[in-house]
Amino acid sequence: MWYIFAQREYPKKYPTTGTAVIALGDSLVVGEGVLPGNDFVSILSERLDVPIINAGRAGDTTAETLRRLETDVLARDPRIVIILVGGNDAIRRIPKQETFSNLAKIIDKIQARGAAVLLVGIQSGFFRDNYKNDFYALSRKKGAWHVPDILDGIFGHGQLMQDTIHPNDKGYLIIADRIEPVLRNIIR
Repeated sequence: MWYIFAQREYPKKYPTTGTAVIALGDSLVVGEGVLPGNDFVSILSERLDVPIINAGRAGDTTAETLRRLETDVLARDPRIVIILVGGNDAIRRIPKQETFSNLAKIIDKIQARGAAVLLVGIQSGFFRDNYKNDFYALSRKKGAWHVPDILDGIFGHGQLMQDTIHPNDKGYLIIADRIEPVLRNIIR
């Protein structure tokens, strides 16, 4: 049960005031490397019978995600926002403090609109994970829901990867399996 540390209590901004469920992030949200419909956003939307807007953009860093937050998320009356971004920050060696400062600003702006945040953690590297506890700490500090390192057991396993960074169909299915129980709790 890898998700044992997923937050169980109700974070702030719950229940929410908006209407849209939105997934915000980078190529992992887009579903890079798989056919349309096999990305975790589409899988979750189908399983939960809830439309989920895919606001992913391949290559985005947390700074780029923050810059497009108003038009891609806040303008859409968010109820729940799934945030999965930060991998490109690690690849580009953006300082960890900058990455998590940007994430904190993103969360603050979303929560200020009355929406719930589900922060999905990722690891920052193959051999050493500099983000290991930071996603959890940020989610606790901001009162956001949390799913820990979403690529745990996927990253580095060829049978679950499309390339060295992106999961394949089986990998995205595992990601959906991990996010689903937490998202289901928020939606209910």
